[in-house]
Amino acid sequence: MARIVAMSQSRTVSQSSELLAYLFEAWPETKKKQVRSWLKFGSVAVNGRVITQFDHRLKPGDKVLIRPKAFAAPETALPSGIRFRHEDADIIVIEKPAGLLSIASPSEPEKTVYVFLTEHVRQGNKLGRQRVWIVHRLDRETSGLMVLAKNEQAKRVLQDNWDAVEKKYFAVVEGFPPEKAGLFDSHLDESNPLKVYSAPENSETRHALTRYRVMKKGNATTLVELTLETGRRHQIRVQLADAGCPIVGDKKYGAQTNPIKRIALHAHSLRLIHPITGEEMRFESPLPGDLGRLV
Repeated sequence: MARIVAMSQSRTVSQSSELLAYLFEAWPETKKKQVRSWLKFGSVAVNGRVITQFDHRLKPGDKVLIRPKAFAAPETALPSGIRFRHEDADIIVIEKPAGLLSIASPSEPEKTVYVFLTEHVRQGNKLGRQRVWIVHRLDRETSGLMVLAKNEQAKRVLQDNWDAVEKKYFAVVEGFPPEKAGLFDSHLDESNPLKVYSAPENSETRHALTRYRVMKKGNATTLVELTLETGRRHQIRVQLADAGCPIVGDKKYGAQTNPIKRIALHAHSLRLIHPITGEEMRFESPLPGDLGRLV
């Protein structure tokens, strides 16, 4: 639990340094674990802007401030299981649990990331005008990192540049991919709202590229890391199924097993440019225990 610190806890940088190293030096009386929690939960501001990247470069004259806990991102999960990784005036980065929709569906209008995060930014005021904007979606049974915008400008900039965002996933698949590493290159027909298909290139298809590498092999399953070069609906799921190794639990695309009662897919890494400040931001979410046990 991050301790409350006074607004006067600020320092002026005298020589170039990475932020985490500077924090260790400037607050030697504070345990390193505590300092890292300041960064993680948004309590560190440089020149008035919240910074969470440990390797952010400081230059002489920069003002580093440790902000009160009340200004930091929440340290605990919401009742929905959503965990906060970063929040500032423009964006929120969360870890979405499996089983939670990104946006409403006819069968579930309320229990969604959008609804829970809108309630969060309104701070309990149901008549408040604050809201969040969905930048991208994760399937209901997919867990992991997700970015939301807190204003239309941030949403527009993020979506206009979404292909440039580095997005990596972990998947546990049935069987084994064709090689230890490679590239899935196909064309996907997304016209069916329920299921995506690979098809010969035509006016209805969209080009899909996914890089993959094998991380660990089990007896009948494989842990694979996938990097999206394009962002098509169900892209990873379709391409892994086409390769003969569907994701564990993904019955729609041919999986025969479902030991953890969900699709074994996790959004584990994001690298993006902040839509307003231009700062590079990187987030990682470890492999969930239920996926790890599969291999």
